[in-house]
Order: sequence, then C-alpha cells, then structure tokens
Amino acid sequence: MAQAVRAPFTGRAISTPRTTRALLACGAAAGPLFLGVGVIGGLTRTGFDFSRNAISQLSLGSLGWIQVAGFLATGVLLTAGAVGLRQAIGQRAGGTWAPRLVGAFGASFLLAGVFTADPGAGFPAGTPDGPATLSGHGTVHLLSGTVGYLALCAAFLVLARHFAAHGRRGWALTYRLLPLAIIAGFAASAGTVAAFTAAAGLGLLALTAALTRLAGPAPAARP
Repeated sequence: MAQAVRAPFTGRAISTPRTTRALLACGAAAGPLFLGVGVIGGLTRTGFDFSRNAISQLSLGSLGWIQVAGFLATGVLLTAGAVGLRQAIGQRAGGTWAPRLVGAFGASFLLAGVFTADPGAGFPAGTPDGPATLSGHGTVHLLSGTVGYLALCAAFLVLARHFAAHGRRGWALTYRLLPLAIIAGFAASAGTVAAFTAAAGLGLLALTAALTRLAGPAPAARP
C-alpha cells in the first residue's frame, strides 16, 4: 500500500501574501480602535465612571453614535481579520476553526452595535444610580457579547494548537492560559465592572498580538 510522504521540517519561513497581511492588519487594528474609542469616550463624557459603567453604555445618549460606530467598525475589521486568518493558516493546524470563531467574535460586535446596552448606574447623566433594567435590546446586547467572548476563548485554544504545531511553545502556553484569565475577569465583574472591562480589553489585545504574529513569516509545520 502506498504511503503518504511528508516533507521534512526545514524551519524555512513561508512569506505571507500582501493581501493576507492587509486583512490580518485589519483584524489586529480592531482591538486598539475599540478600546481607544471607549477610553476617550469614558474620560470625556459626563457621568461615566469606569468603576461602575461598562464601555457598552457609551452607545447611549446624544454622543452614543460614536461608540455605536466603534462597535460596527470593530465588527467589520474583525471579520476581515477572520478572512485573513483563513488565508494565512487555512491548510494548517487550527485553520478550520480559528477563522470561524474569530468571525463569530466579529459578528458579536456588529450585533452589539445594533442592539445597545441599557442605561444604569448613573449613565447617561441623570439615570438613577441603581442597576440597569434589562430590556429586549439589552438582552440581545448581553447575549451577543457573552457568545462572542466564548468564541474568542475557543479561538485562543485553537490558535494555541497552531502555535504548538509550529514550535512556538511560549505562544502556545500563553493562548492556553488566556481563556482562564478572561473568564476569571468576567466572573469578578459581579464585584466591579472594571474587572469585566479589563478582561474584555485583554481578549481584544491578545487577538491583536496573535494576528500581528501570524502576519509575519511563518515556519513550515513540523511533521
């Protein structure tokens, strides 16, 4: 019976096509863009407090369109990044599910931009200090974010497999541990909203780091 012959691992770098690099760069830009818009909005809008309010609430009020645009732009950029990820690693370890999961993460931002969070905890200015009342659109916003970040955590585990297959042990270990840190931050949000914001930001920036790394030269897969 004929046996498949594998090419030996040479350690040679495989260059990434320019179009693929551009798509990955779009995905990498998504996190800094979203966080930048959120931080600037949180520091400049009356009544917003990072210890009490989630960045999502910046979608409310007269200037809420800025954060809504941030959500939508982030979703589009992440979708482009998912396409680039498919082109970059589609035939290698993790190439099937990592792009799909990142694409689902991007879709969650598009939904969160259309279905805004509910007011609460004193924001927008004049809102009672109590917890937000969960409306229909607020429920969709919450569920989209939850599903999106679960998809991101799963994507990190798949990317860890990809990094391990290419001998990047440090990257593989990091992306196996990241889901634990993100979920822990979300769990701690019951005590402080800042923990949720930190966990969400960690996930976005970690995805930026992974896509940036994958845009560079990639070694051939190990046998």
